[in-house]
Amino acid sequence: MMKKTSHESDVSFIQALAGLLRENDLTELQVKRHYGENDSLNVRVSRKTQMVMQAAVHAAAPAPVAAPMPVAAAGDADPASHPGAITSPMVGTVYMAGEPGAAPFVAVGTSVKEGDTLLIIEAMKTMNHIPAPRAGTVKRILVEDGGPVEFGAPLVILE
Repeated sequence: MMKKTSHESDVSFIQALAGLLRENDLTELQVKRHYGENDSLNVRVSRKTQMVMQAAVHAAAPAPVAAPMPVAAAGDADPASHPGAITSPMVGTVYMAGEPGAAPFVAVGTSVKEGDTLLIIEAMKTMNHIPAPRAGTVKRILVEDGGPVEFGAPLVILE
């Protein structure tokens, strides 16, 4: 059995990827390096930019990337700046229910307790339950089931 080793060059490699992200105005970059049979590095570097968020808000309806359409319909200030905004802790795909066809975890008007699951974000084949950080009532849902979400993007407004 091969022992996994620490690769000192990984840190500089990740820093170089972050530099490429900025220099080429990209929002996400994913790379997998194989060092041996049981040794690899899988890196996803992403960043949130106002420009991308504004483009998504003003995009035409047919574009699948325009997941935050409820934001455009509301026409008010940036929901990410709302004091009750719950933001995404990762890049992934949003699921509003535990399985296809099941009732969603929350809907507008649902009262939740601290720790209740609001939704699931799938990232790298892992289902991550996103808990309510405090008790409150769901005022707005800013994402669509099955839609993509970026790190820091507003998911739900909880008051």
